[in-house]
Amino acid sequence: MVQNFQTVALLPMKAHSERVSGKNFRKFAGKPLFRWVLDALLGAGAIDAVVINTDAREILADNGLHDGDAGGRIIVRDRKPEICGDFVSMNLVLADDIAAVAAENYVMTHTTNPLLQSSTIERALSKYLTAKEQSKADSLFTVNKVQTRFYREDGSAVNHDPENLIRTQDLEAWYEENSNLYIFNRDSFAKTNARIGTQPMMFEMETTESVDIDGQAEWDMAEAIALYQQDKAQ
Repeated sequence: MVQNFQTVALLPMKAHSERVSGKNFRKFAGKPLFRWVLDALLGAGAIDAVVINTDAREILADNGLHDGDAGGRIIVRDRKPEICGDFVSMNLVLADDIAAVAAENYVMTHTTNPLLQSSTIERALSKYLTAKEQSKADSLFTVNKVQTRFYREDGSAVNHDPENLIRTQDLEAWYEENSNLYIFNRDSFAKTNARIGTQPMMFEMETTESVDIDGQAEWDMAEAIALYQQDKAQ
């Protein structure tokens, strides 16, 4: 087991991608997709190390990333054959990392969240640590707030009365898990064998920042936002 850290980020990364071929390493707004969220994690000062569990060590090396980079903050772990593949539960990958790299807290995200900012990671971690200290939460996950009218497949209303329409901003808020960020600890993971524990808290994000790239449509939208933000910053 690697030394005990205070806070470690887990960034799983596989070579194969089903919907967008090789997307983890494909150029996105000027640099490989994986570098966007990796740079955001490294920019969060509270994160001691970033663990990359991967079956693509050679592809990472071809893209200039090696074990021990960033002053030793990068830990590249070869994914075990039994937890490789498109249908393996992510929780099995996380469990393998947790068993190998000891830490008080774990931050988990995906390469497919390129717009996630260091400042958001830091704010979420701060809120989680405060809640954890006060025994108010054992884990955190990010969400998008949604206030709109939903319908079932048969056309029946889910969360509103079609005969008594009220403004969408007055509807009950629903919260969508956006897969951008999870924070947990060894004990909370042990209770559920999952990144969301038994006493989770939600952390609301801005919709534009939380784009999760699943297919080409999300890729195009996220890249357009990233390029716009780059132009605006110049």
